[in-house]
Amino acid sequence: MNHTNTQEDAQKKTKPLTPKVKELIANTKSIILATVDAEGNPNSSYAPFVQIDNAFYILVSFMARHTKNLSEGRNASVMFIEDEAATKQVYARERLTIEAVVSQIERDTEEWNQIVGKLKVTHGKVVDVISEMKDFILIGLHPIKGSYVNGFGSAYFVDENLEILEHRNDVNHQSK
Repeated sequence: MNHTNTQEDAQKKTKPLTPKVKELIANTKSIILATVDAEGNPNSSYAPFVQIDNAFYILVSFMARHTKNLSEGRNASVMFIEDEAATKQVYARERLTIEAVVSQIERDTEEWNQIVGKLKVTHGKVVDVISEMKDFILIGLHPIKGSYVNGFGSAYFVDENLEILEHRNDVNHQSK
């Protein structure tokens, strides 16, 4: 058995620690969004975010298709993914995908001000400008469930608290 197979076999047998999920989120400045419109047409995009407790918040403009989709209250899918430049194997990039319930935060409320304040700290002065624009709304993404992958054969279910539940599949990939 070569060194690569030994590493992959060990990875399959080891349950990743929850802090690894949290580390992936902490090392990410924007999320990838998957939304659908009223006719079921998909749209993918991205947005800078902040995390407060287990929810993710984005400040997005109605000039983007995803904002209309999100404002209509349909669930969304959110992905955090390891930078391609940092990965050893592009097919096995570390990633966390979450199904989320969407909420809209009312402008000029205490909650709005707290979240926008954290966005400013995280993403800089541009938030001062865009948060004043009327076409921008604040969206909350509240996890329902998800999956975390950190290599070949290493995929796990994640709960609404972003905690690892169990290995997704005990059946390994099969070769021809």
